[in-house]
This record gives sequence, C-alpha cells and structure tokens, in this order.
Amino acid sequence: MSKKLFEINPDLDRKALAEQFAVNGRLQIRDVLTRETAEEIRMILAQQTPWGMAMKAGSDNPTGADQIRAQDLKTPVGQQKVQQLAQASHEAAAKGDYAFRYAHYSLVEAYLEKWNPGGPHDLILEYLNAPDFIQLARDATGIEELIKADGQATLYAAQHFLSQHTDSHVAEGWRVAYVMNFAIDDWKPDWGGYLNFYDDEGDIVQGFRPRFNALNLFAVPQAHAVSYVPPFAPAGRFAITGWFRDQ
Repeated sequence: MSKKLFEINPDLDRKALAEQFAVNGRLQIRDVLTRETAEEIRMILAQQTPWGMAMKAGSDNPTGADQIRAQDLKTPVGQQKVQQLAQASHEAAAKGDYAFRYAHYSLVEAYLEKWNPGGPHDLILEYLNAPDFIQLARDATGIEELIKADGQATLYAAQHFLSQHTDSHVAEGWRVAYVMNFAIDDWKPDWGGYLNFYDDEGDIVQGFRPRFNALNLFAVPQAHAVSYVPPFAPAGRFAITGWFRDQ
C-alpha cells in the first residue's frame, strides 16, 4: 500500500470552491486527491472490500430497513433476507415511498468493532478525520464548526438506487453530506448512479456525474437522490460517502 494514501491535491483553489458552494450549498470538487492515491483507494474498494447490502423499504416501516454483512450474504438465511428486502424496497419505491438498495461496508463499524484492525479501511476513516481533510471541508464550505466525518464505502451496481430524501439529521450533528467518487473514468450517463438535486416541484436542478476522484459536498437538509443503475450498466459506482459533522 502506498504511504501516500489519501493525499490531497495541492493545486485546489479553495477560495473559488467556497464561492461556488455559497451559491446554492453544493459543489463538486474534481481531482480532489492526487491521481496515484485515488487509484489506490479505487483498488481497495474494488478488490479488498467485503461488500454487504443496505436496503430500506418505506419511511414508516422500520422492519423494511436492514444492513446485511458480507459473511451473512453467504448463508441461505442471508440470501433469503436479501431477496425479501429487495422485493420490499422495489414495492416501496413503486409507491413513491422512501427506499434504497446498494452495497455497503461501514467504515465506522469496522473501525470500532475491529473487523480488520489497521487495515486499509481503517486508514481511510482516519484520513477522512485527519486535520488537513477536515480543513479542506471547512475551506470549501465556509463552515468552520465541522470537526469530524463518519463514512461508509458504497457500491451502486445494477438495480441499485437511493430515492429522494433530505438528510434532516441536523440535531445529530450532520452539516455537510459528501460523496467521494471512485467510479471508472469513462462513466456513461446512461448507466445512472447520478447524484441529483431537486426543487420543490420535483424538477432536477443539478446533477453530478459519477466522476473518478471527484468529491461532492452539499449542505443538509437538501432534497437529493442517487439515480437507478440499470441492469445493462457494465460497472458499479464505487464511492465513500457520509457526513461532516459539528458534534
């Protein structure tokens, strides 16, 4: 593993980024890391991550939400649960209710529960919370109160999606949501996986393509979604996602 994992691009114009964020509370920072370190993180996500599943079916149905770890996916009971939750999330989305389905690996749980102490995923979480990266978030958003970041590795593959919601957990310290993309370089628009933002009438007012080595930042609450990845998409959208927090 490179000793320079998570090296921030030194050429970022932080003043210009802050001016862009101030317009509507969101921006995409391209080439946020050096190319070498970004490629290493993509390799970790693609080759060294034991993916579980995260699913939810309905905002008022707590039994329709679950996280299934990688080891459980290998069991008959786990497979049956995945199938049931996948169908439930499909039905909830069809009714216009809140639902999601994507592969994930919790960086925070892995760190606290010592799934692989000192492994690459622990290092990624530590770099997310390193002073220089937290300062980048402060500089780009103008929010000096940011003190830490949580995070999960995510993979949006075929038939995965995240329906429209707002991330209204301000009382829990959520201030700025982030999506750090490590998709393949030539991601096609027809493959979905876009981070879309909506106005009060449901129109898309801005969308960010899954662009390799790009960091999306947006203030919460703000209506957004990740668009459906169709079955013909030849690759999944790798990313690290979470929230910068003030507590």
